[in-house]
Amino acid sequence: MFSFVRRVVGAAALRPAIYEEVEADLDGTPQALLVVLLASAATGSGWTGLSGDRIWTTVVLAVVAVAAWVAWATMTYLIGTHLMPEGQTQADTGQLLRTLGFAQAPPIMNVLAGVAGPVVLGVTFVWTLATMVMAVRQALDYTSTARAIGVCVAGWLLALVMFGLIGVFFGAPVS
Repeated sequence: MFSFVRRVVGAAALRPAIYEEVEADLDGTPQALLVVLLASAATGSGWTGLSGDRIWTTVVLAVVAVAAWVAWATMTYLIGTHLMPEGQTQADTGQLLRTLGFAQAPPIMNVLAGVAGPVVLGVTFVWTLATMVMAVRQALDYTSTARAIGVCVAGWLLALVMFGLIGVFFGAPVS
């Protein structure tokens, strides 16, 4: 348990050594998934609060948060390893998913948004972008932070477009 907490705190603190440790630890995948689930649940509860009639909305938002993370992580993997790799880039799906999972440490603070307001959501969003850039840089062995930023932004935009198309496809007809 101590190792898990140390990793979550280290990931949130943008410590490259933690991302390298998580990347190399094949047994760290369940921990990374737990971070994603905790962050998603916190985001869902932060958006809605936890009053009785909001529980269902919280669950739905948490599920959407997990789906958004999966879409974003997938796009980031494809872009980072196939479209924008550096010469020394060597990563498998597990390595990137573990580091990106731990990069979801800041949104665990979103649970405070129900009490402290939407500023928390804004702060954790920016903080998460920073942790994601660190995760991509370390997992893909990039020497360029600018390339890691480009991969993260491109992955985020493609995931956003994908969710937009899904929303249009499954959404109510426009009158």
